[in-house]
Amino acid sequence: MLQRTPLAALLLLAAAPLVSGCGYSEDEWQAQLAKYGQLQSESAKKEADLQKELQAARDRVAQLEKELSDQGVQLNKVSGELEDRDKALAEYKARAKQLEAIKARFDLLRQKLQTLVNLGLEVNIRRNRMIISLPGDVLFDSGKDKLRKEGEDILKKVAEAIKSDKALINRDYQVAGHTDSSPLNSPPFNDNWGLSLARSRSVLLHLIGKEGGLPRQHWSAAGFADTDPLGPNTTPQGKQKNRRCELIVVPDVDEMLDLTKIAGAVPGKS
Repeated sequence: MLQRTPLAALLLLAAAPLVSGCGYSEDEWQAQLAKYGQLQSESAKKEADLQKELQAARDRVAQLEKELSDQGVQLNKVSGELEDRDKALAEYKARAKQLEAIKARFDLLRQKLQTLVNLGLEVNIRRNRMIISLPGDVLFDSGKDKLRKEGEDILKKVAEAIKSDKALINRDYQVAGHTDSSPLNSPPFNDNWGLSLARSRSVLLHLIGKEGGLPRQHWSAAGFADTDPLGPNTTPQGKQKNRRCELIVVPDVDEMLDLTKIAGAVPGKS
């Protein structure tokens, strides 16, 4: 804890040479008292300013955490009170700076993907990754992995939007296939793992093929079957939500470092 010298101790220090018989006049005595009174006033003002600045930094961090949480970014909250307010202020400021950098990255990426939002596609953040969600029922007929004409048209627009921005076309992406929980036991897919992977492969090949024209070195595919539902598999609406393909914007190194720093950093903890 910060040790602050109380006024009584300051006055005692001030009085020590005066009572030792050194011959201080009344005016000199009063001047010394005024000097230490001013020091105490300045110290109190500095303390109040520090407390005010610390509270402002806390409020800014709380605001950024809420904004990012509302967008879907998962962060560890700051917890606990630090006794050393100077150290606390420095660490809250550092956290606010990191949060602002993360928020700016997501905001810029969302802005670049606004064209897809205008097409009616969902673009959101889940598990600290920006995700473009493509409804499975639009892309494929039930139980099939062959793209419908409507699905091809949507993927063409997605590819055009990505190709139109140099920063987007050079990002890494993963196509993730998802199904509902209805069992699938027949060839050629045999189970929902096979169907989800086959569908993500179809989307991938269309995007990197002559129709999409996206650079193949930045794309990969994965199947998740029914392991990552967005809605309950107990209702038709929930099942429809779960049948989807997602284009996941893979975080780059700087983004992963930012998130790693902020996810584990709690002021005052090591």
